[in-house]
Amino acid sequence: MTEASTIKPRNPAMMFDTPALDFPAFEMPKMEIPAAFREFAEKSVTQAKDNWEKMKAATEEATDMIETSYSTVSKGASDYGLAVIEAARTNANANFDFFSQVVAAKSLSEMIELSTAHARKQFETVTAQSKDLTALAQKVTTDSLEPLKSGMTAAFNKAS
Repeated sequence: MTEASTIKPRNPAMMFDTPALDFPAFEMPKMEIPAAFREFAEKSVTQAKDNWEKMKAATEEATDMIETSYSTVSKGASDYGLAVIEAARTNANANFDFFSQVVAAKSLSEMIELSTAHARKQFETVTAQSKDLTALAQKVTTDSLEPLKSGMTAAFNKAS
């Protein structure tokens, strides 16, 4: 046998045994805490609890405001996206109608007349669509910021 195989493993339970130490018993001096200090500590704890409750309530209000604002933004973005899709659909249909009319045109002058009328109509349509989309974007922005604005105003009024 080799030397490594003849060493007996130690008992794992005994590996962490420490010798018993005898410490002398100390008596703690008995001191009375002054009443003023106790009152101050109690007031401080009460004030800290009150401040905690106020901060918790303010945080919950802020969370509610942000959630409301976020849901308004989400709905507004969806409405805006639908409006853009509707505008694109309207423009695509107008272009298909225009091209079918151009193909059916019998002369160059008729094609130019159709092209001019289509360009004028598309300019008016795109202008109206742009106004509608701008108004919708402004409405979404205003509606989204209103809960935050009113909540901040209320918070500042409470603080003052």
